[in-house]
Amino acid sequence: MALTPRQIEELKGLMTRRRNALVAELCRDASKAREESFGELAGTTPDVGDESVAALLADLDQSELSRDLEELRGLEAARARLTDGSYGACADCGGDIGFERLKAEPGAMRCVACQTRHEKTFASPGRATL
Repeated sequence: MALTPRQIEELKGLMTRRRNALVAELCRDASKAREESFGELAGTTPDVGDESVAALLADLDQSELSRDLEELRGLEAARARLTDGSYGACADCGGDIGFERLKAEPGAMRCVACQTRHEKTFASPGRATL
């Protein structure tokens, strides 16, 4: 079932609010990353354990930034799909994604069945095999 105009307006509002929250979070996180030096994270007299924790914290900060950027890109792509009329259609099977799924994940590109299949297929990074 295609989305109604009321549902589309509700989803646009969700996307706008989430986008604004992501942009604010990205600004805070980027600012924090610039302010925190490895030395500050590790301490003034770091040992191997302190350096490991500092590296872990820096990696976590980078992972958070990457995750938020990916979500922001997904929301921007969803806004483009709204404009071209393809929003709410599964990118894999062409079926309806469903309003409840879109409310939970406004940037969703796939219906639940196709997303499940996608996640099972690409659950882990590829590995070289001989």
